Amino acid sequence: MGSRLPTTLMQQALRAALIDANMSVSDLDALIAVPSLAEPRFMEAHNLSTQIGLLPRPDVIVRTIDTGGAGPISALLEAKRLIETEGRHAVAVVAGDAVSSLSREEFLKRADQSCQDPNGSLPSPVIPHGYDRIAQWQTRTHPVALTRRPHTLDDVLSSPQIAPSTTLLECARRADGAAALIVASSRFMEKGGFPVKRSVEVISGGEASGSLYPPPIDEINENVFSCQQAARIAYAKAHLGVSDIDFFGLYDCFPICLIRAIESVGLAPVGTGGDYVEQAYNEVMSMIANNGLSGARLQEVFPINTHGGLLSFGAPWEAPALYLVIEAIMQLTGQAKSRQIPNAKRALVYGNGGIFSSSAVAILGSGQY
Repeated sequence: MGSRLPTTLMQQALRAALIDANMSVSDLDALIAVPSLAEPRFMEAHNLSTQIGLLPRPDVIVRTIDTGGAGPISALLEAKRLIETEGRHAVAVVAGDAVSSLSREEFLKRADQSCQDPNGSLPSPVIPHGYDRIAQWQTRTHPVALTRRPHTLDDVLSSPQIAPSTTLLECARRADGAAALIVASSRFMEKGGFPVKRSVEVISGGEASGSLYPPPIDEINENVFSCQQAARIAYAKAHLGVSDIDFFGLYDCFPICLIRAIESVGLAPVGTGGDYVEQAYNEVMSMIANNGLSGARLQEVFPINTHGGLLSFGAPWEAPALYLVIEAIMQLTGQAKSRQIPNAKRALVYGNGGIFSSSAVAILGSGQY
């Protein structure tokens, strides 16, 4: 999206969300924002709300939530809580950034500061090296993990090495962008005559926390991973299991993050997430060989991140999890076109902040089961 400021991108995304919902700023009584790296501001939600004219208003609540990449899912769950317990009717959730507009040097400087340990044991770039440290531990602990197997894609193998077992094409793609959505009560939607048919319900959610940066490899254990606990809470609250979910929006900033997410939400046992991905890859390649790319229904084999995830769709710092939510909405409302999963009724979305430091999981539903 060029070199526009994150605040501008967020305003544009919010404006588009309001138009899509046939609403105006005056219909909102709460706003939650996720801060940016390219344009860090004190009290981001207050700044954005003031700029769009939502503030000052005595009946409005605004909050800034920063749980890293988990922020958009944390914000979604907070919006649900505001409606259920604080009498809010319509809450905007907004996130955006412009990290590709930063120079490489400036981006690394800011990103490295976010998850560095006091002793500086992680070299730059800090975040890839942090995930790589865990990936190296994973290969020690789980001999069938994907990172022990040689990649078969030449372009991935030949891309520049970023960390000992991570190449450039295995890192989330730096991008500029923003997203916004509106969370509203059913009563408010019905009373205002808003398009209910294109909406979904937030069924449940769960959150869990881990350390900001990983310990040395020899001290890493399963307690490093917070996603499994967040998913367990979300499933328990909804009285659902993995077999009840049709679409999975999983944070995939690096391969180890996606593999552990696949295991944590129950798609594969711990230690076999790499096998799950490899099997799906082989099925997809066979499908393409037999039917061609245009005839392949990839989402029926791999119902994960049908929009492309952080690697293909792009990663504006803490905003990408909101893209996962929007793709889930598209799937549950039958608007995903060629990406559509047949008869999708429920979706699970997962956001990850830091280096497995914060996990937030939400389960969404179409309301027709």
